[in-house]
Amino acid sequence: MLIVVAAAAILAGFLLWRGISKSTGSEDLAESETEIAAELLYGIDYTGLNVEEGTIQSGHTISSLFSRYGVSPATVDRTAKAADSIFSLRNIRAGKNYTAFLSADSIGRLVHFVYEHTLTDYLVISLVGDSIEVRREQKDVDIVRRRGHAEINSSLWNAVVGAGMPASLSMELEEVYQWTIDFFGLQKEDKFTVIYEEKFVDSTSVGIGRIWGAVFTHGGKDYYAIPFDQDGKVTYWDETGNSLRKAMLKAPLKYSRISSKFSPSRMHPVLRIRRPHYGVDYAAPAGTPVHAVADGTVTFKGWDSKGGGNTLKIRHNSQLETGYLHLRGFAPGIAPGKRVSQGDLIGYVGSTGTATGPHLDYRVWVNGKPVDPLKMTSEPAEPISSENIGRFMAVRDLIMAELLGQLPDSLRITDLAEIKTAASDSLEFITPVTVTRDTVPDEQVAK
Repeated sequence: MLIVVAAAAILAGFLLWRGISKSTGSEDLAESETEIAAELLYGIDYTGLNVEEGTIQSGHTISSLFSRYGVSPATVDRTAKAADSIFSLRNIRAGKNYTAFLSADSIGRLVHFVYEHTLTDYLVISLVGDSIEVRREQKDVDIVRRRGHAEINSSLWNAVVGAGMPASLSMELEEVYQWTIDFFGLQKEDKFTVIYEEKFVDSTSVGIGRIWGAVFTHGGKDYYAIPFDQDGKVTYWDETGNSLRKAMLKAPLKYSRISSKFSPSRMHPVLRIRRPHYGVDYAAPAGTPVHAVADGTVTFKGWDSKGGGNTLKIRHNSQLETGYLHLRGFAPGIAPGKRVSQGDLIGYVGSTGTATGPHLDYRVWVNGKPVDPLKMTSEPAEPISSENIGRFMAVRDLIMAELLGQLPDSLRITDLAEIKTAASDSLEFITPVTVTRDTVPDEQVAK
């Protein structure tokens, strides 16, 4: 009996010791893994290395940077050749960050060199022995889905920034609505709600991802933007399935203001006489890109001796022609007979000819007669096809519910390809409504 008890005690003690040993071993292993992870930077194990961080200065070259770490000109040349197919080292730019990993001995030999090309992309150069390895890597990007709301008091940019959203969101919204909303004609009390992705690297915002939906109230009318994949390309559609893309852009440039409108009689700012002004003047910084408002063929590129300066004309069909006056210069390859597509770069804002300052004089002719560009209407592109309408309705219902703050996170669309149902069984069709500040809970408004 005593032997059995003793054996049981010994066995219990062994199991207890083994459990403690295993637990301690697991903790030691976890700590070891943590320590290893802590020694990684840009995926490089820098245990036993010294790390030096810096910023590329004006005049710096890869040769001047490497020479301070004792790298020979011959090795610099081999490194440049090894990197050429991945990233030309001639393209390093002042203001970009770099990190040097150096041996911890008295020599301080360069072992690894990292150049941050962008906030997300970086180049790693490893000099190990006689070998040179060059690779391009990307930092981990975290994506946060947000819903923001703002009202327009002056400009879209001010509204976006004032509501605490990334400034680049204003450019993305202009891209989505460029065929539908005239952003030079925004009015007070215009407003929008948008669902968007914001990208982060190391807790720093680095840009905008996809816009998952928006409703823009302009002039008392709601303009919905619903993303949908038709024919292998994601574009935006209104709530009835019509494409937001139109035959003509609302304006040929961005980031400007209207300084003069179409008028049968205007006091010319230079000549000081009254004469017709058959265009719309967009004031913008010299060099601002100008884009073709629609597909067409260049019919004129040259100097307008009547005051237009560098002028470009594009014929879009048998009836429609557009003109772009006072350009500083033309885009490469632009010439009479050249076919251009909607959105192509065609020139740059300037002040050539009779002009008081840099601006674009944009003109439209229909059947040879000048018309007001701001009053032009344009037909939309092909609508959602009949075979896709069921899937589109399912996407639309979910996006519109999310815009209203009525969609559980579990039902959010994160991949348009996942939508295979003919319609949403869990939601009633949501009729278009004006989304006001009161319909958007405070905690869901982007701060």
